[in-house]
Amino acid sequence: MSERAAVSAETRWLAYRQEFPIFERLTYFNSCSLGALSARVVAAIATFTELWDARGAAAWYGPWLEESEHLRSRFAALIGASAEEVAIFPSVTSALTSVASCFDYRSRPRVVLSELEFPTTVYQWLTKASLGVQLQRLRSQDRMTVALDDYERAVDPRTQLVVGSHVYFTSGMIQDVAALARLAHSHGAYCLIDAYQSIGQLPVNVREAGVDFLVTGGLKWLLGGPGVAYLYVRREVAGRLQPSDVGWFAHRRQFDFDITTFEFEYAEGARRFEGGTPSVAAIYAGRAGLEIVREIGVEALRARQVELMRSLVEAARRAGLRPRVPQDLNRLAGILTLPRQDPRRVVSALAERGVVVDSRPGLIRLSPYFYNTVEDCDRVVQAVTDLERSGVAS
Repeated sequence: MSERAAVSAETRWLAYRQEFPIFERLTYFNSCSLGALSARVVAAIATFTELWDARGAAAWYGPWLEESEHLRSRFAALIGASAEEVAIFPSVTSALTSVASCFDYRSRPRVVLSELEFPTTVYQWLTKASLGVQLQRLRSQDRMTVALDDYERAVDPRTQLVVGSHVYFTSGMIQDVAALARLAHSHGAYCLIDAYQSIGQLPVNVREAGVDFLVTGGLKWLLGGPGVAYLYVRREVAGRLQPSDVGWFAHRRQFDFDITTFEFEYAEGARRFEGGTPSVAAIYAGRAGLEIVREIGVEALRARQVELMRSLVEAARRAGLRPRVPQDLNRLAGILTLPRQDPRRVVSALAERGVVVDSRPGLIRLSPYFYNTVEDCDRVVQAVTDLERSGVAS
């Protein structure tokens, strides 16, 4: 890249940064927990409340439901799916609950997942032992990732579901989800991917990956805040499954309000997994955040992420902070972890200095996104270094 092109690119990123007021006050370095709030999201929520005030319940039958369908279509396009393959939920937990209700677990009782999964994903099946679920938990040799060989040894004809993370929330390592899907299918099992830490910062095409289910949400890299989550269900899979944990939005003719037959007619595609009335404010926020991601383009976002992560890793290494990273940094998403004896104390001390990061057991997590700068990377590393010298961040 020429010097002029580099300056032009940086100018573009700085222009986007100005849409996020938090950077006027703080060094925000915690997108893996919550994406920064943009002026567009604030305006979108204001639109929702204005429509509520102007139309009351009539807003449902025009703009509110239309906004939900716009969001469904936009998200589907982002991951290479069709709108009919996407269901909208208030949380990933509710999406997982609907998926889990599809299976009887008698002939195939096993669910294979790793100890690096986010707790919600594990709890979903851990509590179903009474239904016959047998949880096969895989250990991580390095606490960073799980080898495909370990999955291969665990998956067999008794396996109902192979569950994996696209990006592990405690390490930022990227998993080969296409390989997991092929492995699951070779034994007649389904593959479910937790993509909460990847969609938005990594290019994903679900059809090419071959996964059966994928869950994610607006909270982190999609910049929409809490209250909206997405479930992708592969077209060929959705038609043969009948989830039992559903709501009125899963009915083929939901606005007929007909219960006289006492028969449930499933909606087509992924909609049959949906629950009850959605959080409309979150849908407005979710679409506004998603449009920023679509506008920039995920390929460009990934390139920016790689640039910032390399800068962060190099600065952390120079400072002797012992970052947990693979030899090939292309295997790492936008999460860098540093082992610390008292990570919560470190996070609190950094907050007092205007630096926002997060912690997980034994670790602090640093996560830049496109709106951050190389100077932000240096500032965070310097703040952690200063704390370490004072004995706080050891």
